[in-house]
Amino acid sequence: MTYKMLVSDLDETLLNDDGTIHENNVAAIRAAVAQGFKFVPNTGRSFKSVQELLQTLGLYNQAGQYVISYNGAAIVENKDNQVLMTRGMDRQLAEAIFSAGLVNDAVDVHVYTVDTLFIYNISPTDAQYMADRHVPYQLMSDASLAYLEHEQPVMKVIFEHPDQAVRDQIRSAVLAAVGEEAVEATFSSNRYVEFNKKGVDKGTASLLLGEKLGIKREEIIAAGDNNNDLKMLKAVGLGVSVANGIPAVQAAADVITQRTNNEGAIAEILATYVLKD
Repeated sequence: MTYKMLVSDLDETLLNDDGTIHENNVAAIRAAVAQGFKFVPNTGRSFKSVQELLQTLGLYNQAGQYVISYNGAAIVENKDNQVLMTRGMDRQLAEAIFSAGLVNDAVDVHVYTVDTLFIYNISPTDAQYMADRHVPYQLMSDASLAYLEHEQPVMKVIFEHPDQAVRDQIRSAVLAAVGEEAVEATFSSNRYVEFNKKGVDKGTASLLLGEKLGIKREEIIAAGDNNNDLKMLKAVGLGVSVANGIPAVQAAADVITQRTNNEGAIAEILATYVLKD
């Protein structure tokens, strides 16, 4: 099989634990792109937060190169950050998710619109995580989402807490409030529980971009490590878990790399399936 595109998660997959990128990954991605291959970051983050990474990879402001953001809620062409497609939620759903997920005073909340990340009750560890990854955001002074009247649509709403038991509690509370038929609920980075509109995920967005580019499902590789990558790995022709992937991701993957994210796992994938001698 000749593969034409790799859609890759960022945190704990492409990136090292500290938010940097392994030099082997940079070299392999640049070499693959030079052959006409598509490398597409497929992330829960905003496309605005990955511009420095795109510069490192030689993809910044390039026509015909893309980023999938917000767990599949937006597809963006890198040239002038042109938003090609959004699949957001309405304000009523965002407010219901926000209210239900505040299960205790230690929970912080991220509300993503197309252009801006708003954070309520940010924790010190989350603030450090954002700083390490150079993610811009605006602080919310209170729990009101009235400002969304001028900021729609909402791409996703996520909650941060270090305790998995609390994240499970948040997930259950939100699903009880809005119904499982309304949202996609996933976990990421061992700190977040994330909510997108039903039907919006990294996998469907990968196929939509492939369709736009004339790339078949069988010609797409996906790489990930965590719960919000599962549908992406299952949707494409070759689903790859990095060696540090959680057990559920490793079980769902067609292939597991020998290297972890800190050891250049993406370079291993590209060397094995894409790069010509």
